[in-house]
Amino acid sequence: MQDITLKMPKQIVDSLPADSDATKQDMQKAMGGWEQDLNTALNVDDEMVSAIVDIIERFEDRWERYDEYVVELRAWGQSPIYAMAWRDLHAAVLHQIHDHQDLSDRISRERHHRIFDDGIRPGKG
Repeated sequence: MQDITLKMPKQIVDSLPADSDATKQDMQKAMGGWEQDLNTALNVDDEMVSAIVDIIERFEDRWERYDEYVVELRAWGQSPIYAMAWRDLHAAVLHQIHDHQDLSDRISRERHHRIFDDGIRPGKG
C-alpha cells in the first residue's frame, strides 16, 4: 500500500495568531512524526489495519481531550484558539487517514471485529 502523506490544512494555519510561528513548527513536527508512525504501521503486513486503528483511537482520544480544553478555557475566560487548532488538526489527520486508498473499509471492518471480540453483540436486548 502506498505511504500516507499528511498535509497541514491551510485553514488551521490561518486560524492561528500572527505570532504563532513556534506553534506552527510544533504542528509540522508532530505531523512528521505521525506520518512516520502511520507509514510504519502500513508496512507491517500482518497487523497493518490493527495498528492503524490503534493510532486512530489515540487520535480520537486526543481530539476529545482538546475539545474539552476548548470548553474549559472558555469557562476561565481564556482564548481557546490553540486548543481549537490542535483539535482541528487531529480531526484533519483522521480524515486524511480515512481518505487514503481503501483504508476506510478496512478500518471499519477492524473496528467491527473489535466490537465483537469485546463481547458486544448488537441486536440482543
